[in-house]
Amino acid sequence: MTRGPQDVDVLIVGSGPVGSAAARVIKERAPDVAVLLIDAGPQLTPVPGVHVKNIADPQERARAQERSQGPTPQPYAPVPLGARAHAGAGERPALLARPGTFLLRDDGGDSADMPAAALSTNVGGMGAHWTCACPAPAAAERVPFIPEGEWDAALAEAESLLGVTRAAYPETDSARAIRGALQRVFADVLERPVQPMPLAARVEDGVRHWSGTDVVLGPLAHGGAPGFELRPETLCTALHVDQGRVTGATLRPVSGGEPYPVQARTVFVAADALRTPQLLWASGIRPRALGHYLNDQPQVLGAAQLDPALLPAQPGAAVGGVSWVPYAPGHPFHGQVMELDASPVPIPEAQDSGTPVVGLGWFCAKTPRFEDHLAFSGREVDASGLPKITVHHALTPEDEAAVAAAKVEVARAAAALGRPLTADPPFLLPAGSSLHYQGTVRMGNVDDGESVCDPASRVWGVGNLYVGGNGVIPTATACNPTLTAVALAVLACGQIVQRLAPGRDVSAVV
Repeated sequence: MTRGPQDVDVLIVGSGPVGSAAARVIKERAPDVAVLLIDAGPQLTPVPGVHVKNIADPQERARAQERSQGPTPQPYAPVPLGARAHAGAGERPALLARPGTFLLRDDGGDSADMPAAALSTNVGGMGAHWTCACPAPAAAERVPFIPEGEWDAALAEAESLLGVTRAAYPETDSARAIRGALQRVFADVLERPVQPMPLAARVEDGVRHWSGTDVVLGPLAHGGAPGFELRPETLCTALHVDQGRVTGATLRPVSGGEPYPVQARTVFVAADALRTPQLLWASGIRPRALGHYLNDQPQVLGAAQLDPALLPAQPGAAVGGVSWVPYAPGHPFHGQVMELDASPVPIPEAQDSGTPVVGLGWFCAKTPRFEDHLAFSGREVDASGLPKITVHHALTPEDEAAVAAAKVEVARAAAALGRPLTADPPFLLPAGSSLHYQGTVRMGNVDDGESVCDPASRVWGVGNLYVGGNGVIPTATACNPTLTAVALAVLACGQIVQRLAPGRDVSAVV
């Protein structure tokens, strides 16, 4: 099908949690503003953006995951926890990809420095597949030049958009015992207590429903909203820039058909931390920092068999849910202790009487460096016809020391809870495994060549172009970044609405 020219007020590229949040906030604050939200991937469910874990039929769920996997639409075999520790860059690449994602290398990129670098291409993006963890960033993880009051309000609105709760799992005696044991180990270094992980989920009749972008979009997900369209399987191949402003974009139907133009008064690109800078570079928008300061969170994993003495006589099916050991200056890690069904990486079952097993994941805060970057080819293209991406990424001695310290902390946590599940010590997952890539379109307070966008996420030198997603985060963080990225998008939308609909109330309405 060939479309003709179209005029919209706001074009949003990418329908993941951040792009969907932008659409929702803009439409609720300025209902007359026309918004077009596009995604290169397919719509997986009748209501767009549903989390795949909410699909009851296992075969339908697997099919939805495979349809999200771009160039590799086939099932992946489950990979045991320990096997991922030894997944090399070229030896067994199938060990590196999780269901619903595909490796950058399989899309035509070069990711030898970050072998587990992965993407999802579907309506809802990673929001259809994520673990839904939404911890608030610690003071040291926040963007320092955004006033504290603005941060607090934006984070609260982001929690509302994502449907965050502290009660996704029941507060059982087992959960309290697990958190109590962890608190005793880490109390001296924490500023916030060990607590239930804030999760984007709701519980109805004892059943957990995980938040996808259907939750973020709210009423927009159900169709019929005037001035709003979600257009799947639509690739943005270029942004059009004239005299310091974006005038529109070229879109191409993925299933076939001719490219066509769209005119837009404002463009918001939230196509993930790899493809957002790729699109800007392809469009000739190339700030010095574009693609640089690529920041992954080194991820250390282990597993523990719980000490029966720690648990009540009948611990029940939900042993402990997900416990959070927060980041602090004296504990520069984000710790997660997860029961089996909450872990993003399969955890082996216990081999004996069935004593419960938990996974332990500690994320490290890597130092942002200009040298860690994405390079875009001027000659070669990927499977979408956009510039080929080559990843340049390495751990510094400081990062290596942080990883070593995280391994010690995971071992301490495992000992406090029981005993290590296997003889293997805690291990570092291959680079890119976190899926928390940041910094590639990073925010800055001044246009000094060290950032891509201003504190409102507007690209330096382009008056009506905004960027969103984890790539905007400029700080060294250890916590899961989705809540932070959505909060930054909320702040961006305040400026977008002020510019498009002067006089509108830009305070939180969700």
